[in-house]
Amino acid sequence: MLSLLETAGRLAHFALRTLLALPHALARPRELAAQLYDLLLGSLPLAFTAGAAIGVVVWLHLRGALVAVGGPGAVQYLPQALALAVVLEFAPIAAGLIVAGRAGARLGAGLGAMNLTEQIDALEVQGLSPMRELAAPRVLACMITLPLLTVFITALALTTGGLAEALGGTLTPMQFAAECSRVLTLTDVIPSTLKTVVFGWLIGASGCYFGMTARGGAEGVGRSATAGVVASLFLVLIADVVLVKLIQVVTDQGPQLLSLWPHSGP
Repeated sequence: MLSLLETAGRLAHFALRTLLALPHALARPRELAAQLYDLLLGSLPLAFTAGAAIGVVVWLHLRGALVAVGGPGAVQYLPQALALAVVLEFAPIAAGLIVAGRAGARLGAGLGAMNLTEQIDALEVQGLSPMRELAAPRVLACMITLPLLTVFITALALTTGGLAEALGGTLTPMQFAAECSRVLTLTDVIPSTLKTVVFGWLIGASGCYFGMTARGGAEGVGRSATAGVVASLFLVLIADVVLVKLIQVVTDQGPQLLSLWPHSGP
């Protein structure tokens, strides 16, 4: 238990340091672009599969449940329920889990190999900060990738859900799209998409931490990759619960707090 708490504390400290180092990643656009290119394109096949599957599976479940509860007339609410389910939860968490599985292992193994071959020590000898040179571009790439993947999965899931309804239901694609847009607002879409930036920060920070602290030869590289994946998945799930509740509180209490803010009047 003490070892677990120590690791958690060191990881939290490392994650905070990555936030301070993020502006320095902009000074290395080539490295940032390379990390973003590899991470984003490497995640697209899984994102495509996840988006298509989510749209069809949620459509199947929701349509049967709505017909069973409200009769055939309740099908008109299917696009609204599908849109809310995908935008608010399924797309963000799917993007987070995909990147956690891929980036957690990639960062842990890649930086672990660099650590064991003393490349990180060589950077320090040259007076360069591994946090700025290695961790910051990778963490920022994760933070940029997550919202883009979320938008991609959302669009694909709604498209496949609309196609499934057009082929096996009663609503036309135009009716389906109109009903989806009817229920979605910016106060729903923007917070649920931007929360994935936090997912990206946690994934990048945990993968870099376990990679840069790898010990024990080739076996240590494997352990760091595994630890990076496990920690990333755990942090994404915990952060999702916390952020969903925080978004609900801000959305519900925000207008009331603004009304209490002192303002000058005539």
